Amino acid sequence: MSQNTKKQHAAREALKYVEENAVLGVGTGSTVNFFIDGLEAIKSRIRGAVSSSQASTARLQKMGIPVLDLNEVDHFDIYVDGADEINPALEMIKGGGAALTREKIVAAVARKFVCIVDDTKTVDVLGAFPLPVEVIPMAREYVARELKKLGGNPVWRKDCTTDNGNQILDVHDLRIVNPGALEKEINAIPGVVTVGLFSKRGADVLIVGTEDGVRVSEKS
Repeated sequence: MSQNTKKQHAAREALKYVEENAVLGVGTGSTVNFFIDGLEAIKSRIRGAVSSSQASTARLQKMGIPVLDLNEVDHFDIYVDGADEINPALEMIKGGGAALTREKIVAAVARKFVCIVDDTKTVDVLGAFPLPVEVIPMAREYVARELKKLGGNPVWRKDCTTDNGNQILDVHDLRIVNPGALEKEINAIPGVVTVGLFSKRGADVLIVGTEDGVRVSEKS
């Protein structure tokens, strides 16, 4: 079974969480694109969506689903997004698509975060996937020096500008045994917009596409 087929299985399962007259939070990435495609059949039930990236916004609008400004929405029931890595505590690394800041903001407003991945994204310890850090451009080299002090090897993601006009440092060679502490420490570095660790606001539901279908787990 291909990786894309597993992603499609996870995305299809997530559609079950969409309620009548729902406002959805919608993330970014290849697995989420399958979820957005699946919304076509039920879009009459959807009042609107809050999007975490310009790419997802364009995809939703093309489908005819209204995209709402987050400032107009007090809360919404579910946020559906993928992850680059996720551990058994449902803490994640996100930001491979450079939308981590908006994803973190949208996730904070949602009552329930439904994470959809294929089984290659599940890990015991975070860090094999380089940790993205969004930075103000003038602070890039300063932040990189501070990240090296934490034991990482930051690499500037050249030719990448976020939707917010910022830059990305991908931090290699980390073994993240305490995601919550590291999230707090990196976010405190001046010049960091946000780090792609989702520990303080992790997933509530994990849907994993596997060779045998889907595996669903909830945060304990």
